Amino acid sequence: MTKERFSLEYVHSLYMRALLDLVYEAASVHRAHHDPKDMQMCTLLSIKTGGCTEDCGYCSQSVHNDAPLEKEILMKTEDVLEQARKAKESGSTRFCMGAAWPRVLDGKAFDRVCDMVKGVTDMGLEACCTLGMLTESQAVRLKEAGLTAYNHNLDTSREFYDKVITTRTYDERLDTLRNVAKAGISACCGGILGMGESEQDRISLLHTLANLDPQPESVPINVLVPVTGTPLEGQQALDIFEWVRCIAVARILMPKAMVRLSAGRLTISKEAQALAFLAGANAIFTGEKLLTTPNPGKNADTALLAELGLQPRVPFKDEGKTSQEAA
Repeated sequence: MTKERFSLEYVHSLYMRALLDLVYEAASVHRAHHDPKDMQMCTLLSIKTGGCTEDCGYCSQSVHNDAPLEKEILMKTEDVLEQARKAKESGSTRFCMGAAWPRVLDGKAFDRVCDMVKGVTDMGLEACCTLGMLTESQAVRLKEAGLTAYNHNLDTSREFYDKVITTRTYDERLDTLRNVAKAGISACCGGILGMGESEQDRISLLHTLANLDPQPESVPINVLVPVTGTPLEGQQALDIFEWVRCIAVARILMPKAMVRLSAGRLTISKEAQALAFLAGANAIFTGEKLLTTPNPGKNADTALLAELGLQPRVPFKDEGKTSQEAA
């Protein structure tokens, strides 16, 4: 964090605006910075599932929770690259790899992940990882392997954070984001809505995200998917207009970012998703799973984009490359 770009009071006033006025402004900001027909298609693969020692209250992969999940060891590089090829054939331009680790440890497993990153990049895909906490030297290694972005969500506000997670501090998350920035890797950083947080917590999260330096290149907006066996399994669903409101505020505060609809889309109507796209969301995760939670399948997303006149965004567009040149 450096000098504050936006005051908490400003973010609060923005958040409290009439919803349709807010969506209109967000749509205008979106069109000033992005092609409104573009939708970045991303695929997220769990390359190592379960057994995480963090106690995140929403997560099926935590050893502290009783979710019915079968643990899996780190996948082989060739198997991951086969999944990346399939994702590319299905229209994805960014391939994200997630490992249920609390932090990255140097060694053979991390060496393998670096090989995966290089293989994905060599295919002409943007490569993203989410591996837990990361040191500066590890971030440099990922950068050298060709990593495009590193996902490390703040999840919620600093004030609400310890109601959800106690094994990792908020400042440790911010330290990882600083290490990512120092290595020259774009940050993919957002949060999870609907965990029982207050309106003020959502405002505080957006305030923190918007004041990161540099701002995140990608902002995932997740809606909690309650998982049986986790502390949040009985959490009530978030009002869908609150979801749209957060998307619109994120777009206005972070105009150049890709605002990504992430977990929770399966239960959100196509009409609500269309409103979210109007409010500035311009990236989705496609494929039947997001790590361990269900997600709309490829056919549903293809049909939705066709109905709305949207098109897949080419990889490395900001670098001025076409998909053919990237491949």
